[in-house]
Amino acid sequence: MRQTITVHEEQRAVTTVGVVADAALVVEILALRAENKQLGQALVSHAVIDQACGMVMALAPCSSDGAWNLLVDVSQHCNVKLRDVAAALVATTEGKKLPQEMQREWRRALRCLRAA
Repeated sequence: MRQTITVHEEQRAVTTVGVVADAALVVEILALRAENKQLGQALVSHAVIDQACGMVMALAPCSSDGAWNLLVDVSQHCNVKLRDVAAALVATTEGKKLPQEMQREWRRALRCLRAA
């Protein structure tokens, strides 16, 4: 049996396909924007973490792996994101003080590093 499609039905089908394609495009654009924002934040965080690692290497002194491990250790014990620990350490170069809990954890982590 042959089915006849009217011009109106065909236009509606084309419009529906166009709307679905537009919706898919919007979803893709939103996903790409979110990814772009996340990558931009990662670049900024990476630079601050690298600066903090350099400070730890100079002050401790230790290797880059040791500095990274120290930052991670302080981050975990303070329950603060690594990028925030790094930012707080870098901010001390501008005269800002580390939060009290972070100061305690830095002292503890440095003692552990020196004992090892």
